[in-house]
Amino acid sequence: MALRVRQVSKSFASAAGQVPVLAGVDLDMAPGDAVALTGPSGSGKSTLLHLLGALEKPDAGAIDLDGADPANLAPDALADFRNHKIGFIFQDHHLLPQCTVLENVLSPAWANRRPAGESAALEARARDLLARVGLAARVDHLPAALSGGERQRAAVARALLLRPGLVLADEPTGNLDRASALSVARMLLEMVAGENAMLLVVTHSPEIAGLFSRRYRMEEGRLAPA
Repeated sequence: MALRVRQVSKSFASAAGQVPVLAGVDLDMAPGDAVALTGPSGSGKSTLLHLLGALEKPDAGAIDLDGADPANLAPDALADFRNHKIGFIFQDHHLLPQCTVLENVLSPAWANRRPAGESAALEARARDLLARVGLAARVDHLPAALSGGERQRAAVARALLLRPGLVLADEPTGNLDRASALSVARMLLEMVAGENAMLLVVTHSPEIAGLFSRRYRMEEGRLAPA
């Protein structure tokens, strides 16, 4: 799987008219690539993630992920594409408070009915992922019983459950103290590399961005090497 972004633009309506946010973004990623994206608030970083995650459509340009442009998919096909090709991690973990850690990690698989054998394999994978992020002893806990760093580790495991080719993380360490943030960021890099997936992380932290081999800064609606 590879990602190819060409001349992607996006603007939003305001009382004063259309406000351009992205103005011809180009980006190429291959399996194993890890990219950090920095820039001031409002520069378009999260907008780019939403476009790459097929949550919004660009005004112009093309996004090709694994040979498909999500903008051209019908709603049902788009939902399936997003569920299986893309993993999301947000600043707020968005764990379901009434569900155990294991159930939260399994939640991406709830969209489709699955045979018993496949369900058992997914549970085994969820337990393995939780062990790899250091939460083997927490599978039956509710999110309220976890620290902030542990909740983000669970969110990482959830994002990887269905083996997505592209993992998008929007300020995944923004709510953590420095030590926890660095620990989660290093773990995220290691986990995604182990899956041979692509990782794009938006961060305001120069220290977190410094962990990545490829770094870009959003400037005037385009990506510039950082």
